[in-house]
Amino acid sequence: MHKFFAFLSRMKYIGRWSLMRSNQKENIMEHSQHVAAVAHALAVIGNVYFGKSLDADKIAVYALFHESSEVITGDLPTPIKYINKSLNSAYKEIERSANGKLITLLPDEMRPVYREVLDMADETNRRYVKYADKLCAYIKCIEELKTGNREFSAASATIKNELIAYNNSEVNYFIENFLPAYELTLDELNR
Repeated sequence: MHKFFAFLSRMKYIGRWSLMRSNQKENIMEHSQHVAAVAHALAVIGNVYFGKSLDADKIAVYALFHESSEVITGDLPTPIKYINKSLNSAYKEIERSANGKLITLLPDEMRPVYREVLDMADETNRRYVKYADKLCAYIKCIEELKTGNREFSAASATIKNELIAYNNSEVNYFIENFLPAYELTLDELNR
């Protein structure tokens, strides 16, 4: 009996934004799907508009699994993860250890494939997942602010500055061409 996918199915129980009052709760399973869709889009944008040769499918798979370790560790809020270098370093080691445990829950023959995905071995793919993860955090802020939840005001400003600092063509394209639609109501989206 192999328990890997049963463990992953528990991602739906791990909440995000635990230090913030959210009008719409979010778990790491739905977050991972959203990040995968946005990461895939960033890679497609890079290929179509900027002449890159990114593997959009592989980037999407990396994104789909990027929070997998949290079925073991739980979600440590970003302000805590980055409070200092030693804590961040220790948490990265905990994530690596959790991913190592998850790998042992697979048949031997499947382990190399999932080890590459969980470890996000390719730097380019990992970078696009990070861009998408940050964009999805910003989208969460937009959605919360739309409902009048000012709890996300400071996070929104901080994340927007981080996105700008990436100075990445694909991220900038997404911000300019896709992000404004997140401000619309359902009726406006349907027009």
